[in-house]
Amino acid sequence: MYLHFEEASVYMNGKFERKNDFLFYIGEGVSCASSGLYGGIRALDLKNGNYAVIPGFADVHVHLREPGFSYKETIASGTKAAARGGYTTVCPMPNLNPAPHCPERLQEQLSLIERDAVISVVPYATITKEQKGEELSEMAALAAMEKNNKKAKIAGFSDDGHGVQSGSLMKQAMVEAKKHGKMIVAHCEDNTFPSEDSASEWRQIERDLALVRETGCAYHICHVSAKESVALIRQAKQEGLDVSCETAPHYLVLDSSMTEDDGCFKMNPPIREKADREALLAAVKDGTIDMIATDHAPHSVQEKEKGFADSLMGIVGLETAFPVLYTELVLTGMLSLEQLIRLLSENPRRRFGLEHSGYSIWELDEEYEIDPAAFLSMGKSTPFSGRRVQGRCIATVFDGRTVWADEKFMESHRGSNTGINEADAKRMQKQAEMMLRTRPGGMGGPYSR
Repeated sequence: MYLHFEEASVYMNGKFERKNDFLFYIGEGVSCASSGLYGGIRALDLKNGNYAVIPGFADVHVHLREPGFSYKETIASGTKAAARGGYTTVCPMPNLNPAPHCPERLQEQLSLIERDAVISVVPYATITKEQKGEELSEMAALAAMEKNNKKAKIAGFSDDGHGVQSGSLMKQAMVEAKKHGKMIVAHCEDNTFPSEDSASEWRQIERDLALVRETGCAYHICHVSAKESVALIRQAKQEGLDVSCETAPHYLVLDSSMTEDDGCFKMNPPIREKADREALLAAVKDGTIDMIATDHAPHSVQEKEKGFADSLMGIVGLETAFPVLYTELVLTGMLSLEQLIRLLSENPRRRFGLEHSGYSIWELDEEYEIDPAAFLSMGKSTPFSGRRVQGRCIATVFDGRTVWADEKFMESHRGSNTGINEADAKRMQKQAEMMLRTRPGGMGGPYSR
């Protein structure tokens, strides 16, 4: 299907530019291919809308649950959900069964990814064996595996879901990770404090930052939620330490006064006080927080319908992240759209060495209620159910293939077909191809390889 845009905002060279009269092909095969235009074509004429063409997002913190927990999510369902949300790269955490602490176990996961993923998936390996915090994983062998096989790239080493309680073991991990040029990606949780106490997070961050000063290891902090954590990270960056961090949409949009006795509000770390949320928003604005990751953590309906106290921790977020953040942060003037794109795409790709590939097309004025029943993810638990948002992803293209197209949106515009002659069609497609080639900070689409 050809989409004819009379006008759209296209993210190029770090900013949005208004472009007129160009053509995309959405369907099987390479998008925007100019071959096969013999005579005129019919195109879906997209006139009245606030359309934006955006580089594919990268989420460095997701849970795809496979191998081991495919009743919650699979690589197939999770990557399709990601594509629906405009993501073309995700990095799944290693709390799996078996946990990837050696090359053989990692290969099992990589085989599933190669078979089932519709977008780029770059997994983590564990910091410790079985994520038990007692003995280091086979870091040297895992790093060697990556060097010998381009398809075996790992995002870093993480024990996400568990804080490494031993400071001496974490120091060993940092020394080993640095030796192999990899990053430690830390779930910071000191088990001597309840998770509701922000000290459970910032105390371990404080310890780890001291170890970074000693070792010089590249270090990334997962799901920052507390104001004290923000202050520590800001100071570390001022010192010049090789430190980065992420927060999640729910910590930026919600605080504890907004939670209910429902499993869809339960995650780890928990949603904290208003002062914590304000500190996180300030940190996103000033660059202390480098990126936004969803911590997409699907569970079965049965595991999340037991009320707040008895439900498992974790919510889904790949299909809601951009519309929620666009509605709550961009449309309210807290962030520019360009800042949000940097947080969701440019910054995570730069920090984690993730290649640019693909783009998504959005109708930014499309308003609707979030409906978990429509999710492609097997997980349905979200605190944003029923929330009115703006911004609908109408298509996502990865590596030259359309991996998501909103058929309902396309059908609603089916009556606005227009005829385009061959010469005009080729001219419009050439303009689209030139946009996709733009680097750096451009689209990073299929023509940038």
